[in-house]
Amino acid sequence: MLNRPAAVLLLLAVCTAGCTSAPDTTDAVNRTLDSLTLDEKIGQMLLVGFRGYTADDDSQIARDIAAGRVGGVILFDRDVALGSNERNINNPAQVRALTASLRGYAGKVPIFIAVDQEGGAVCRLKEARGFPATVSARSLGDLNNETATREAGQALAAMVAESGFNLNFAPVVDIDVNPDSPAIGRLNRSFSANATVVADNARWVIEEHHRQGVMTAIKHYPGHGSALTDTHEGFADVTETWSEEELQPYRDLIGRDLPDMVMTAHVYNAGIDPDCPATLSEATVTGILRERLGYQGVVVTDAMDMGAIHDTYDLRESLKLSINAGCDIFLFANNLVYDELIAQKAVGIVKELVESGEISEDRIDESCGRILRLKMEYLDGGAVMP
Repeated sequence: MLNRPAAVLLLLAVCTAGCTSAPDTTDAVNRTLDSLTLDEKIGQMLLVGFRGYTADDDSQIARDIAAGRVGGVILFDRDVALGSNERNINNPAQVRALTASLRGYAGKVPIFIAVDQEGGAVCRLKEARGFPATVSARSLGDLNNETATREAGQALAAMVAESGFNLNFAPVVDIDVNPDSPAIGRLNRSFSANATVVADNARWVIEEHHRQGVMTAIKHYPGHGSALTDTHEGFADVTETWSEEELQPYRDLIGRDLPDMVMTAHVYNAGIDPDCPATLSEATVTGILRERLGYQGVVVTDAMDMGAIHDTYDLRESLKLSINAGCDIFLFANNLVYDELIAQKAVGIVKELVESGEISEDRIDESCGRILRLKMEYLDGGAVMP
């Protein structure tokens, strides 16, 4: 296992618990950025899945982390590609051991260790595997009670933190426009059809995660709740069903400076961008999210191996478009299209795109800087209090 060099120890020391905008943060980020190679900067932009209940020194994921080819990992309880219920999560003790080993492989910069632990249907740390029971977002939204939602959020965040994760891809802030939407409504993943109820309950959940020192990623921007199809399976056109109201939870939460990350959806909306789905759309990510809504934090994609992207775009094109759109972290869940060497391939492709001038190195530095800043706020520090 590799030790972190002095540059990152300095970076982490600059920002202590609760520090989100220390004057020296920018200098520390820039010093660390200057210490990274182009390959390592690109590696910070990758968050990948892998197979196995353990990750020994010779495993591909351990080598990728140690070499700086990935900035984070995500764990699953099921292998969709193989139709198996065995992936990374078996029981609480095993998960704690696995996350500890993964952290130990990190070299220059600590890694994100992520999980999709929304509660309810999307719950990787399941009661059947020895974890505490959870409740769905819909059940909380129906109550719309701050005390109840905070209690559920605190329990969820504690479970995530105690298991060794530092990033939860939750809560969902999609509005329940279509209760029959296969990816959202049918699974009770949305708090409500009311945008204010969604924003309020999401805020309470996020703040409880922050109390536990756990980062969150609100999803699925710019709104998946009206989609008639599932982007896991393929193309999802919301041109005729999406409305501006679906931006309201993002506007509210960004206005409170709460989101650690915003996750993009792969939905297509010709009214916003006639050419690309949201994840690959500069008009959607930079034009609306960053410029209109004022979000300056980390943007993470939904899994790039999902059907809505993978079935239409090759890896080179999807990486080029999403980076130039303004995305910062590219999620390869390896849960639908498994590729053990995805980190090596992706780093190599992005490096070629930089060398050819199709992506600027300044654009890579911009994303890597956002990621480093977020890691400084949380990793090896303390809880960020609301």
